[in-house]
Amino acid sequence: MIFKIKQPLALAVMLSLPLALSGCGESDDIANNSADDSTEPSEFDISLQAIISEKNLARSAIANRDIPSIDSPLANLGKKLFFSQSLGGDLDSACASCHHPTLGGADALSLPIGVESINAQVLGQGRENSTGIPVVPRNSPTIFNVALWDSSLFWDSRVESLGKENNQNGAASGISTPDSGFGIADSNAGSNLVTAQARFPVTSAEEMKTADFENGSSNTVIRHHLAARLGDYDEGAGELSRNQWLSEFQTAFNSNADAEDLVTFENSAEAIGEYERSMVFIDSPWRNYLDGDISALTEQQKQGALLFFAAPEDGGAGCSACHSGPLLSDERHNIVAFPQIGVGKGDGSNGDDDFGRERVTGDAVDRYNFRTPSLLNITTTAPYGHAGTFDSLERVVRHYNNPSRSIDDYADDHEWCQLAQFDNVASCTNLYPNVRTNGELALDKLAEERREGTSRLPNINLNDDEVDQLVAFLSSLTDPCIESRDCLAAWIANDTTDNPDDQVLIATDINGSPL
Repeated sequence: MIFKIKQPLALAVMLSLPLALSGCGESDDIANNSADDSTEPSEFDISLQAIISEKNLARSAIANRDIPSIDSPLANLGKKLFFSQSLGGDLDSACASCHHPTLGGADALSLPIGVESINAQVLGQGRENSTGIPVVPRNSPTIFNVALWDSSLFWDSRVESLGKENNQNGAASGISTPDSGFGIADSNAGSNLVTAQARFPVTSAEEMKTADFENGSSNTVIRHHLAARLGDYDEGAGELSRNQWLSEFQTAFNSNADAEDLVTFENSAEAIGEYERSMVFIDSPWRNYLDGDISALTEQQKQGALLFFAAPEDGGAGCSACHSGPLLSDERHNIVAFPQIGVGKGDGSNGDDDFGRERVTGDAVDRYNFRTPSLLNITTTAPYGHAGTFDSLERVVRHYNNPSRSIDDYADDHEWCQLAQFDNVASCTNLYPNVRTNGELALDKLAEERREGTSRLPNINLNDDEVDQLVAFLSSLTDPCIESRDCLAAWIANDTTDNPDDQVLIATDINGSPL
């Protein structure tokens, strides 16, 4: 497929590249399975370089950003807190239970198993509660590259920068949270979006708190109790049999203050936020290509990139209408009508639907809209979607190709039962009886937006080769570091140097092998 590009721009790019185009005219499947060793640009390179120039795709994702080092004292304290089950109400869950570095910064599950896991050390496939059915309603987003978000966090953006200033990660203006309400600055949000987000999983009964711990208490009381547990004061005194947290906080904050003043939840969230913000992984083959190495991508990946960034009227798939910028997200809310599985958020007539952004804004216009996820490192973060309904990128692309058929197929074939998490669930086909009904409601909303011209999801009709090309391109967005345990070691707690309280989570897979 040859893509249309504006002639003056194409000419400028061609003149800036070597003209001995020995690759031109060769078969489309040339070098599909390995990076192109040729130093001469192919026809795909010429078209792609034009798009890169036109859309300014080569700009850096981290330029002018404040990215902490994992070696900083504060980020190091954050790592210890992130892996400590002391922040779980019943001491059985940690932040890392749903966001582990070796699991793509998430948990490799469709829907998380937070508290009351049969084996708290097991993460990923095989992590189960006593019922075998997850009760957390949304998929765990990756914490990788969370420092690159400027607008909001969570699927529904319930933690949101009011100013949305570029390159600030929410640090330049007020931040609204569930504590303050939509559009109202939370005076306790902290210094950036990530710090603000870190305040909330500990208050969720399903994720970290459990139902019994501080049952009926406000978020403020819950957080104070957890901080008091770490600081060994007030209602938390004596809850940990070994407790060296005060010295850890004194080192990280370079302070001799006492526990009541220093070991606060505000400081804990700040440290956790710095740990998460240090996890920037963007050195992918695609980044190398943008930096000038045309051999970094295969020809198939280059074809996929052309499809991704070109508009449908130019022969493309129009993916970048939503997945734009260095983060490959517009940081806006879009409806793509992925199937709804899980317990839902209590929405709809059956109570198992999830209205997404509407739950935050209260505006029915936002129903079924969810924040566009980043595609950086997307190959490591399956399953996909707000409810983790698809386990492969190919299935995701085919949904975009025909959402209506996708919903029908998903319901007809009980596709949730094909997800690894539900392999052993008894009567799985009866588990989510409203998948079709809820899906059709989302499709109706998508159709309405398309009629009104507000939808950014294009109508496309990709063939099988084009689907494969897109998936190949998406695979080029992964930083090799996150596929290497050794490379990730600095971000993973160990049981000696990162264990102030004998509550460090040393995670394993279902076979007992360390993650």
